[in-house]
Amino acid sequence: MVEPTLEFIGKQLERLIGDVATIRDEQIVQGAMLSRLDSRIGGVEAVVLAELRSLHNHLGRMDQRVRKLEDAE
Repeated sequence: MVEPTLEFIGKQLERLIGDVATIRDEQIVQGAMLSRLDSRIGGVEAVVLAELRSLHNHLGRMDQRVRKLEDAE
């Protein structure tokens, strides 16, 4: 059986951390969308702001992934 190297484990861990962060941002965006639909919770402005911040984080992480792919080529 082949033993995984530390480099392989490190790359997999980076990918996993990125995936978890993406899921977290998507969950925040979906929660903000639901809260906006139910305008009784905290006012619409705060919900839209939370959604915008989450989308900004998500797009920033996607940009990092694209740059890594471009650098790998």
